[in-house]
Amino acid sequence: MAVHNLTADAETFTCNAYLVTGEVTTLVDAGAMSGIVDAIDELDRVVLTHQHGDHVEQLDAVMEAFDPELHAYDDHPGRTHELSDGDTVAIGDEDCEAIHTPGHADDHLAFVSDSTIYSGDVVVHDDGAFDDGSFGRTDMAGQSREELIESIRRILDRLPEGVDSMYAGHGGTFHGDVRAVIERALERAERREPKYPDG
Repeated sequence: MAVHNLTADAETFTCNAYLVTGEVTTLVDAGAMSGIVDAIDELDRVVLTHQHGDHVEQLDAVMEAFDPELHAYDDHPGRTHELSDGDTVAIGDEDCEAIHTPGHADDHLAFVSDSTIYSGDVVVHDDGAFDDGSFGRTDMAGQSREELIESIRRILDRLPEGVDSMYAGHGGTFHGDVRAVIERALERAERREPKYPDG
């Protein structure tokens, strides 16, 4: 199994869209980079962390090109499988638990296996606001810092000890002590200070 960030060199604002090869070749979020379908040879499944524009702008193009399964929490015209908290979905060669993690978005899911977390925007390694443990923004309409804090705690409660790879919706990939990164993100979120003080 290999994980490729298809939008790593994007020149437009987008999330990280990860193509995970293996038994079930899976795209985690479709991103907003035009031409992403050209970076994909084959595709079995798309799983969505949430449906903000930077995560789904290219979803229709991906669906049209490959006709994959679409697994998501919220409804979508192309959704083939509804995901709920605690459901299991195969990503690449791993079975991942879907953890409902609202706060940044009501429909947000993180996906956790025995070794890997696809954390979307709820918690990231680095994003320009903080390095080595940051959290999703909650300063826009419909977002909640309190819900986000509870979501990060929920991830920590259900995170297996062996998780050593974090693939987040923004920032860099992290390999190492993922639990420590998430704990630092939680501590920063719990301060209730603005994430972007000048924003």
